[in-house]
Amino acid sequence: MSLSFSSDKEAVDALFERYQQCRNEVFRVVIGQDQVVESVFISIFSGGHCLLVGVPGLAKTLLVHTIGQVLDLSFSRVQFTPDLMPGDITGSEVLDDQRHFRFVPGPLFANVVLADEINRTPPKTQSALLEAMQEKQVTVSGKYYSLPAPFFVLATQNPIEQEGTYPLPEAQLDRFMFHVQLGYPKFEDELEVVRHTTTDRLPSANKVMGADEILYFQQLVRRIPISDTVLNYAVKLAHKTRPGGSFAGDETNRLVSWGAGPRASQYLAIGAKCHAALNRKYAPDIEDVRAVAKNILRHRMVLNYKAEAEGITADDLIEKIW
Repeated sequence: MSLSFSSDKEAVDALFERYQQCRNEVFRVVIGQDQVVESVFISIFSGGHCLLVGVPGLAKTLLVHTIGQVLDLSFSRVQFTPDLMPGDITGSEVLDDQRHFRFVPGPLFANVVLADEINRTPPKTQSALLEAMQEKQVTVSGKYYSLPAPFFVLATQNPIEQEGTYPLPEAQLDRFMFHVQLGYPKFEDELEVVRHTTTDRLPSANKVMGADEILYFQQLVRRIPISDTVLNYAVKLAHKTRPGGSFAGDETNRLVSWGAGPRASQYLAIGAKCHAALNRKYAPDIEDVRAVAKNILRHRMVLNYKAEAEGITADDLIEKIW
């Protein structure tokens, strides 16, 4: 596919068509979870990381692996455990036959990194992952090593079993563009899952696009224009989550301890642009902001005990303030 277009409008059309091809290939393997698939692709084309939260058996790992195949990118999986050390993911220096130290890259040196059960590893290893997510590099023995581009961390987490886990610090949660919640499949979807996975014919996904195209479309998304009205709405929405702020309402002041920071405003804008492009729109509107708002804000809001006592979730509050 040529990456030369006469206009950004033509490029958006091409992005829409390539995205549709990617979705069709993913759905050959993964059944249902339409909104989840869209959210992961939005985070990828926006250059962000994605945290997938759901109970075991919802095809989180399969989804990430399939997307890695469809995008023709290098893929690695890290099973996070309590004994995992930073060197296990970043790589380390070893002494070769010539008695020289050489760096052996770890699993972080891939385009798509699946961090499976990310909350099961201690803070020391989380810090190494945090540097990779933010700086797109790792530090080993005082030397910096750049990670391949594009680079995405797609992490999974089980919201039920918390024994032996290490809650992710707010600083690391803030590095995830999206916090996507996976629910149980519909009856019809689960019926199809069982039908397709209990035979000897397992479907596979074909490669659709590579790293160069993804990098091009990431830059395209950033060039998409956004009106002052929509931009003001996005930034104001982030401000509405901050108790004591000039835009905070009574519900926010009563139920929220800490609100979303400036990174949320940035992701709301870039996420709205990408959502618009993937739906063949050439500029985002307020509905595009709302389409990505929950995934961006839910893990950046710390609700207090009053919200917990009343059974109010971050999603409930977002719907009240947008």
